[in-house]
Amino acid sequence: MPAREAIPVPDPAIGRWYRRSNGQLFEVVALDDDDATIELQFFDGTIDEVDRETWAKLLIEQVAAPEDWSGSVDMDPEDYSGKEDGEIPLGYHDPLEFLEKRD
Repeated sequence: MPAREAIPVPDPAIGRWYRRSNGQLFEVVALDDDDATIELQFFDGTIDEVDRETWAKLLIEQVAAPEDWSGSVDMDPEDYSGKEDGEIPLGYHDPLEFLEKRD
């Protein structure tokens, strides 16, 4: 079976998930137009930053958010308790907001 070929994704968007050619999942968490940088958060919680020139050269593909997307925000099972069905846990739309409120 031939390997799937990742293609460059020209327009990063906050909240979208991508997979690098090495299989690492990451989410775009911030765009800085002044510095022309893109902040990434990998599934394990690691934060990285790339410039737009580097982004254009990455071999990535846009993917759906992982079923257990909490890995990138380091959420514990008790963070979900008391939630009504269908309610999105705090921090889903802005993972950094969740981390700031944990202090």
